[in-house]
Amino acid sequence: MNFLKILKKTVIDSQIYVSVVGTLFAVFFMKEQNTFRFPTILLIFITYFSGYLYTKYQYTRHFLKILVLNAAAGVVCAFLIIHNHNEIRLLKWFIIVVLGLLYNSFFLDVYIRKIPLLKVFYVGLVWALVNCWLTLPEFSLPIFLISFFFITALVLPFDIRDMKSDTVQTFPKLIGVQNTKYIAYLLVFISMLIASFYLKTIYGTAFFLSGIITFILIYFSENKRDDTYFSFGIESCSALPFLFLVIMEYF
Repeated sequence: MNFLKILKKTVIDSQIYVSVVGTLFAVFFMKEQNTFRFPTILLIFITYFSGYLYTKYQYTRHFLKILVLNAAAGVVCAFLIIHNHNEIRLLKWFIIVVLGLLYNSFFLDVYIRKIPLLKVFYVGLVWALVNCWLTLPEFSLPIFLISFFFITALVLPFDIRDMKSDTVQTFPKLIGVQNTKYIAYLLVFISMLIASFYLKTIYGTAFFLSGIITFILIYFSENKRDDTYFSFGIESCSALPFLFLVIMEYF
């Protein structure tokens, strides 16, 4: 039990886990589009990790440390892009970083997280842009839609988890838990449908299998469940397409 608590604190609560699964979600599409490169993977991980650290710790006594860390991360990311890509990739990355800051920043009077019902779509938008725009030479609408619908669906269970503590209007508070799940089911189904038509067969199959597991985890999402169910279980869904792909390719 102590090991599980340590694991949760060092891997999940530290924002490492969400950064890893977000990166693996991007890697899945990079492999499908034949744009897989290790510097890009490192760039995505650092961007997610520093962004989530900033969001979590900006109102704490650790903020100055996080600010310094983020500044260093920004320099590293800029170096990775300039050394391995081009100025267009740098501009794309900068725009995505700014969108992340608009989501939740202490220096803004009104930020996205405060706007009722918008949060789930905004998170889906930022993750989708990483997959369909940052890692590709040209914007890919199918990958954008697959990512946007899937990630938006995964954010909804977190609103179910937080429905008693959220101070802004969310879908579970507005239409109830069950109707929120129906919306999540629909979004996952749409993403699976687009993936089956657009992605190569093995990738579409991996995404379809991931969608089935995601349906099940959404079904059992309840406000009374332990936070680990969401921060590990639901969060893991974004890594499932890559994991199923590896299983099918190598086993």
